[in-house]
Amino acid sequence: MGRRDHLLLVVAVETGLRVSEIIGLRVTEVVFGASSYVRCIGKGRKERLTPLSHRTTSLMRWWLHERKAAPTDPVFPARHGGSMSRDAVERLLKRHSTAAAAKCRSLAAKTVSPHVLRHTPAVNLLQAGVDRAVIALILGHESVETTQMYLDADLATKERALARTAPVGAKHGRFRPSESTPSSGAAIPLGIIGCSA
Repeated sequence: MGRRDHLLLVVAVETGLRVSEIIGLRVTEVVFGASSYVRCIGKGRKERLTPLSHRTTSLMRWWLHERKAAPTDPVFPARHGGSMSRDAVERLLKRHSTAAAAKCRSLAAKTVSPHVLRHTPAVNLLQAGVDRAVIALILGHESVETTQMYLDADLATKERALARTAPVGAKHGRFRPSESTPSSGAAIPLGIIGCSA
């Protein structure tokens, strides 16, 4: 079960599959080749192909070989052999995130849900400079506008964008008022702040 949990978390973080797509994934929907991928049916009964990294492909091959799973078996089975429930995935995620919080204290204050795992590849792709339209395709979003929330949430991308707008030759750093700078109660000439009388 530990190896199953590990692979499930790796696949979730790498592919951005919804929890329903992960628990519904069947062995026959994992395709190995020069470019391995998983095929799933997402929202609106749309088929989506999501690539797997070489590392995840190796883990997946080993896992399916070890299990000697039939093509129609779930990739991530419950203890009884059938499909896992959404609650089971949430419990395993809670168990593993609690264990991880012992070494990474910042996790203790965070709520880690299956949907948070879905956000991870979206933000990683965004930070790598991947176009929003491509991210929308990978995640199976109905519209590119849905992907906008990742852009809104990604502070690093905002900081890089702002850094590009700095005037040429401007010094980086924070403003520190000098003794000659008017205090908050003093009058400031309107021309300084871009207003005209």
